[in-house]
Amino acid sequence: MILDQFGKPLPAPARTKPDTREIAVATVRDKYSSYPSHGLTPERLARILKEADQGDIYRQAELFEEIEEKDPHLFSVMQTRKNTVLGLDWEIIAYSDDKRDQDIAAFVGDILYNLQDFEDAMLDLLDAIGKGFSVCEILWDIVGGKALPVDLVWRHQKKFRYDDLEKLRLLTEENLSTGIEIPPNKFVINTYRARSGSPARAGVYRVCVWMYMFKNFTVKDWIAFAEIYGMPIRLGKYEQGTDKEDKDALLQAVMQIGSDAAGIISKNTEIEFVQAIKQDGEVFKHLSQFCNTEISKAVLGQTMTSDIGNSGSYAASKTHAEVRQDILESDCNALSKTIRRDLIRPLVLFNFGDASRLPYLKMHFEKPEDQKAEADKYKTLSEMGLPIATEHLYEKFGIPKPDGSQEVLPQQKSRDRSAVIASKAALPQLEKPAGLEASQRIIDQLADKLLARGGPVIEKMLAPYLAAIEAAADPEELKERLIDIYANMDTTDLRELMESGAYAADLFGRWSAHE
Repeated sequence: MILDQFGKPLPAPARTKPDTREIAVATVRDKYSSYPSHGLTPERLARILKEADQGDIYRQAELFEEIEEKDPHLFSVMQTRKNTVLGLDWEIIAYSDDKRDQDIAAFVGDILYNLQDFEDAMLDLLDAIGKGFSVCEILWDIVGGKALPVDLVWRHQKKFRYDDLEKLRLLTEENLSTGIEIPPNKFVINTYRARSGSPARAGVYRVCVWMYMFKNFTVKDWIAFAEIYGMPIRLGKYEQGTDKEDKDALLQAVMQIGSDAAGIISKNTEIEFVQAIKQDGEVFKHLSQFCNTEISKAVLGQTMTSDIGNSGSYAASKTHAEVRQDILESDCNALSKTIRRDLIRPLVLFNFGDASRLPYLKMHFEKPEDQKAEADKYKTLSEMGLPIATEHLYEKFGIPKPDGSQEVLPQQKSRDRSAVIASKAALPQLEKPAGLEASQRIIDQLADKLLARGGPVIEKMLAPYLAAIEAAADPEELKERLIDIYANMDTTDLRELMESGAYAADLFGRWSAHE
């Protein structure tokens, strides 16, 4: 250790070469678990969480791993959240248009695109969403004079702990109590902060673990209830002074009658069958569904995409999926930031000697545009007389521009309303109104005809709303149904009717004013 003139240690210089050792070596102990979820009670769970608050996250990490295995709903919604990120396209963007920055970006992109199981490593890093953090060790190698990552190996969270300053430390065989400081440029550490506070409490599973425990109790009771559902209660009666051997025999006989429908008892004993109360176990179902709903809220931010239920629909779930966009963007930005800091930075530092102008990993999480809506917008602008470059349209809609040798579709000629209106032959063969009163009468007649034609159209549009109001059991269900109806409302007939009325009014006005 080197000291300065004040006796304080100088910071270690940045390494210009990678550490090719494997530091967080897997041990036999990593393969086994103490199974803290076995016989889990509120008291035991509270002790495990308190240990994590003090920095010892060993049992919490094991518990979080187990609840993923034991709770299918929790596993499903977490996989949905992870796969939403993994299903996106990504690319490496240069720091600037400078040639050196472009060369660095091309080098990094070539390494990451060809890195073995890089997508699997991204999945491992997304494990931080539930558990607060996730770590992959970088296995470096020198190939052709270049420092290259040959693999990213996931390390279990129980191989780490937090110190008194809430900094992460690595537990090694030589130091299993307090651990060692994590070496720089050797680990990719993705963190997730569901809320402010201690990093040991930042994972989503800190919220879900209570719902998991309550649902676990419920499912156990539900299964026990299902085993005896519909079976009468068997009461064995014995005379006073019966010895223990006879009591045990009577108990065994009562139990066998319940499971085997057969048994033998002494003449001096009696078995009474009491009719069971007819219950269908709805309370267990409702409590289990409640826990699942709360877990969905914690992981996905909403429930409709995972629990549509009786009052929802596919369209409603698509509407609610919009709520997840902010969560998706947050997960993508956090993962990109982690990879840039812990993987791209040392990669550029080791091979270019300067990490001040780093490329970054861009994940394309933007929602796809509605091409039909965009086309209608450009059509409207064109009809209004706004000049639009064809090159821009080809680029906007991703359509290759045809060259002279390619066959093209025939262009559809648009209807020229001005020409039709200007042509007197297209006007109805009616006498021109003598004055304003006569013109107003004709306009009123046109309005009455339009209203008469519009009545059935409006009734057709409102029919689903009236049916939803009659069928809904509560305001919340009605809200979901109305969202569904609005998302699928067909306004074609009404739009055509309004266009026809506006066209007729314009035509009549031009005709009546024509000299």
